Amino acid sequence: MLVAEAPTTALRGEGMTPRGRIRRNLSPAELYEETLRLGTGRLAHGGGLVTLTAPHTGRSPNDRFVVREADTGGLIDWGDVNVPIAEGHYQLLKAGIIDHLNNRDLYVRDAKAGADPRYGIRVRVISESPWHDLFARNMFLRLDPGEEADFSPDFIVYHAPSLEADPRRHGTNSGAFIIVNFSEKVVLVGGTAYAGEIKKSIFSALNFMLPGRGVLPMHCSANIGAAGDTALFFGLSGTGKTTLSANPDRQLIGDDEHGWSDDGVFNFEGGCYAKTIRLSPEGEPDIYRATRRFGTILENVILDERTREIDYDSAEITENTRASYPIHFIANAVPSGQGGHPSNVVFLTADAFGVLPPIARLDTAQAMYHFLSGYTAKVAGTERGVTEPRAAFSACFGAPFLPRPAGVYADLLGRRTREHAARVWLVNTGWTGGRYGVGTRMKLGYTRAMLAAALHGDLDNVPQTVDPVFGLRLPQHVPGVPDDVLLPRGTWSDGAAYDSAAAELAAMFKRNFVRFAGQVSGAVKAAGPA
Repeated sequence: MLVAEAPTTALRGEGMTPRGRIRRNLSPAELYEETLRLGTGRLAHGGGLVTLTAPHTGRSPNDRFVVREADTGGLIDWGDVNVPIAEGHYQLLKAGIIDHLNNRDLYVRDAKAGADPRYGIRVRVISESPWHDLFARNMFLRLDPGEEADFSPDFIVYHAPSLEADPRRHGTNSGAFIIVNFSEKVVLVGGTAYAGEIKKSIFSALNFMLPGRGVLPMHCSANIGAAGDTALFFGLSGTGKTTLSANPDRQLIGDDEHGWSDDGVFNFEGGCYAKTIRLSPEGEPDIYRATRRFGTILENVILDERTREIDYDSAEITENTRASYPIHFIANAVPSGQGGHPSNVVFLTADAFGVLPPIARLDTAQAMYHFLSGYTAKVAGTERGVTEPRAAFSACFGAPFLPRPAGVYADLLGRRTREHAARVWLVNTGWTGGRYGVGTRMKLGYTRAMLAAALHGDLDNVPQTVDPVFGLRLPQHVPGVPDDVLLPRGTWSDGAAYDSAAAELAAMFKRNFVRFAGQVSGAVKAAGPA
């Protein structure tokens, strides 16, 4: 730990006059000690640190705001996702959170976001909570030796989970608030202990900054095969990005946030934030091992009181149980966090209607259509109030984190995939044989086999069937997968019920895409369901 004067001076430069202890860039062991001393965490068998974030056990999208100000306001896609908050309310809350933190012991984390040094930013997280400091250490890129001494942040996160806003005074919807000011390069987080808000706020910052430099920011995981081929996996939380990218046969670049520049793909993060509900050593061995290591944070899991073993099957607190750990806890992670231009791009969807095929090849127009649609089901626990899967459309498979209009990101994806002849796939990790409540979730083993075949090029020349509703090209054979699984209608016991569900989902696609009709070509508009 550096001496107190260095961080004190730095924080004074940021408008703070801290009166408590300042602990800067502590080690995981020191942060464990601080957390246990405060009683805000417990030790699990294997060495993980168990924490509780209730009542906020997922992101709070209704409590997220963007400051409307002159310098950046014209670039923001204002609406239900990017909800404006007045500068006056922001300044009032900023003064309140700084005053709150000034009277607390502080934990300061200096880190980076973006593995490509040309496009990365320096991040400082100032928190009242030691385990959230450990989360920031896990999830952001750690500094190289010698970088601490003259560190100056590009973006600052003021983090005060115990401070609640007053909606009448501060213009918020509740006591929780996540506010981004792109001009000041400041994030305020308060009233919620859910750690994911820290990393997603910086993801939003990169999503705002990088398109102006020709870089596509992406809500996706990425890995590299033995032949050096990079693959991307887009999808919202719960669709399998982390699970499917942590493949022992491929090297992991990252599990959630990446950029695609003229030189290839690079990770934004230095860690993984994996869902652990029903985690098993058989299904996800790499992630399972990572959850049982010193330095891993385990959010909202249930412990056996005697053995301190984790009950991975329990959703007593939430379905959205999580593990945060450094990416090097995955044995075959790519140390540089960078890879070449993708050969394959995969769109993951958890289809609650059970009508989309388990795998389909998309042409260029279909790829643009489905990227802008971003169809999936919101899975229980990933957001407050979601208790069972429900259909949702999230532009670019990441609308909650995209400050600019969706067309900005879609244009960049279309240009990149065309330039580098990337194959694009739609993969349904959701339901088959019926809609949610009737059918069953697609077997993980089948999904892995289909992806392996797609990434290896084994599906390039197999016979295909065109889906009559969605117009997608479905392979008739995939090694290791029964043929009847590949054609979704045949998995239903009632064909008429399938037809009804497919028509219902097709109509939802069409209604959703109306908002993009003026932004795309006729070929893209025609690429949707018939």
